[in-house]
Amino acid sequence: MALRAEPILAKLNELRHDAEGDKADMEYVALYHAFCFISYKMAEFQAYLNEATANSSATDE
Repeated sequence: MALRAEPILAKLNELRHDAEGDKADMEYVALYHAFCFISYKMAEFQAYLNEATANSSATDE
């Protein structure tokens, strides 16, 4: 099963908004920076997901 980067990024954004109450909280900070980094590196993240799912499929057989 191929994973797409966009739904993962959307979920990170949803979690980031849910944790937005305390912007000093480490959960919010981690989600914020993960969201920003992945959104700037979408092509690289998609390549990682493609490789990770290919490796996972190979080990499942």
